[in-house]
Amino acid sequence: MKMVKEILSLAAGFLEKHQVSSPRLSAETLLAHFLDLKRIELYMHFDRPVQELELELFRSALKKAVRGDPLSYILGEVEFYGARIKVTPAVLIPRQETEILLDMVSKQIDSSQKRVIDLCSGSGCLAIGLKKAHPNLEVVGVDLSLDALEIARENSAKNNVEIKWFHGDLIEPVKDQKFDLVLCNPPYVTEADYETLDPGVRNFEPKMALVSGVSGYEVFERLQQELPEILNPGAKVFCEIGTGQGAGVLERFSSGDWKDPSVKPDWAGHDRFFSTSI
Repeated sequence: MKMVKEILSLAAGFLEKHQVSSPRLSAETLLAHFLDLKRIELYMHFDRPVQELELELFRSALKKAVRGDPLSYILGEVEFYGARIKVTPAVLIPRQETEILLDMVSKQIDSSQKRVIDLCSGSGCLAIGLKKAHPNLEVVGVDLSLDALEIARENSAKNNVEIKWFHGDLIEPVKDQKFDLVLCNPPYVTEADYETLDPGVRNFEPKMALVSGVSGYEVFERLQQELPEILNPGAKVFCEIGTGQGAGVLERFSSGDWKDPSVKPDWAGHDRFFSTSI
């Protein structure tokens, strides 16, 4: 029976041979998952024997990694803003950068904001993360994908938060409601740029959650026009945007009743977050 140290070495070599990025880190992450350990704990259990069933699961995961499957899909979940979020190819994998958006929102919550809507919810990570941080908020989530909504419902139950989920196209299913705060991580990739995405994204993550259309601004243009119908006076809007889209989104929200539109960068200094109010 092989020990943790030997299996890690063999697995890292196998992944490196097949040109998997960060082979050692990937091997550690996967093995720790199947041994129910934290990655750092592997180093305290180098002499632990790995049982045959554990080894079978690990080998199967390594094959998926070599095939190009994202680690998050292989593991089946990610940590996001204090929540454990189940992910499958029906939903986008939540990125760490998106936690910045939720942190920005969370810091600006005040007593006037009681009802929140998360549009293009996907896995539900934004809605769930905000609800966990602010339990008194009433949170609603909307997505066009029934498969994504099923995952979002599972995630809200998994994290013990109550969120009302609606199936539909942007504001369509909630036109009879009013909200104080909007979260949205919409599709914003152009059809042309989609073809240049990393294969791990293009081949596994849902295209409908990534691609907006020819310009990349199609959903933002709809939000600019449609959101006022469901917003209370003073409502705030926070969106994730694509790299280089800052000026274009600001221009689209420069007309109408929108106030104080602004764009903030991510950790790499790229346009990433847009906010405005009405």
